[in-house]
Amino acid sequence: MNTTKTHWENMYQTKLSTEVSWYQGIPELSLQLIQKTGISSDDPIIEVGAGASTLVDCLLEKGFQQLTVLDIATAAMQHTQARLGDNAKKVQWIEADITQFQPPQQYQYWHDRAVFHFLTDAQDRKNYLQVLQTALRPKGYAMIATFAADGPEKCSGLNVMRYDTQRMGEALGNRLKLLEVHHESHVTPSGGEQKFIYFLFQNNA
Repeated sequence: MNTTKTHWENMYQTKLSTEVSWYQGIPELSLQLIQKTGISSDDPIIEVGAGASTLVDCLLEKGFQQLTVLDIATAAMQHTQARLGDNAKKVQWIEADITQFQPPQQYQYWHDRAVFHFLTDAQDRKNYLQVLQTALRPKGYAMIATFAADGPEKCSGLNVMRYDTQRMGEALGNRLKLLEVHHESHVTPSGGEQKFIYFLFQNNA
């Protein structure tokens, strides 16, 4: 078991999903951005590094039918599956390291809140972007949310990369067209504040 997987398995085995700092009861900005694209309920959506996010619950409630949840930690997905009950059968669950993921299909929408900023190694970022390019449909959308330039320098005991529009543009090159940028001040379950920045892209292909 690699050290990254060990770290995240331990995190979700020792904490409730509602206790982790990035927990959101309702991921309002994520939902707004999905709605703004106008994708249909039968378009495939993948949430990468989902942890125990409630986004999948909300999308099921809105009638989305092709949902994939990916995370490196089995324990994280087990939290979500238990929460969803029978509805978990409507979702495809994939345990994988996103930097080594081999997509079984292409997706109309790629959702990443708080994964990309953990990729402090340049090769890992390159691998992630190659996976994203493979996984995204032509004209499909990708939402990548990271800590903002004034956000935390560490999270869950790990160093992170912080982004603004320029740095994200340098990371992605011309792979994707930037459509929108949004800022969010996320209040953690313990009452702290984390500054996030959300980027919505469209595939140029």
